[in-house]
Amino acid sequence: MSSLPITREQALELVKKNNSHEQDLIHYLESETVMRELAVKLGEDVEYWGMLGLLHDVDWGLTKNEEGTHLKEAPEILKGAGFDEEFIGIIVSHGYGFEEIPDLKSKERSSKKEHALAASETVTGLIHAYALMRGSRISDMEVRGLKKKFKDKRFAAAIRRDIVMECEKLGLTLDEFLEIAIEGIKKVKDKIGLE
Repeated sequence: MSSLPITREQALELVKKNNSHEQDLIHYLESETVMRELAVKLGEDVEYWGMLGLLHDVDWGLTKNEEGTHLKEAPEILKGAGFDEEFIGIIVSHGYGFEEIPDLKSKERSSKKEHALAASETVTGLIHAYALMRGSRISDMEVRGLKKKFKDKRFAAAIRRDIVMECEKLGLTLDEFLEIAIEGIKKVKDKIGLE
């Protein structure tokens, strides 16, 4: 078990301090719940993985107007809250490979936690978009329908399918991962405006 320097409630306050946009907060809660569900499935530390999901974009509210600076502020914010280099490194790694972030575009993820965070936070956009298309319903969402949308590159076109496929580096098939993600998000549907 890895020890965390702050509670979940404190982490949520930290996120809200730097991010006031409701849509962003929904994404953080979805990322947190998918990471928690994934940790349960893989026998990992649920609190630690959940915290990674919740805090992964802690500086987005400060940097989104200049996308190239995303994840530059995060290390200082997280250090100030008492997080160690390993935790901070995992957070920053979800920006690896993005053309929009010059400092990170040539780096590659290597650890299980890095792949898990990148795949989890990315798949939330696909699931949320599909839920909205279904009248904000997730309670009866099935992997089959979601997978069809995953294969349709025009649907939620900004979502990087290659990053979602990093689930395979965790020993999961795409179907297994989509099921885990749907189940995770169902658990917070009331907090994120879904049914």
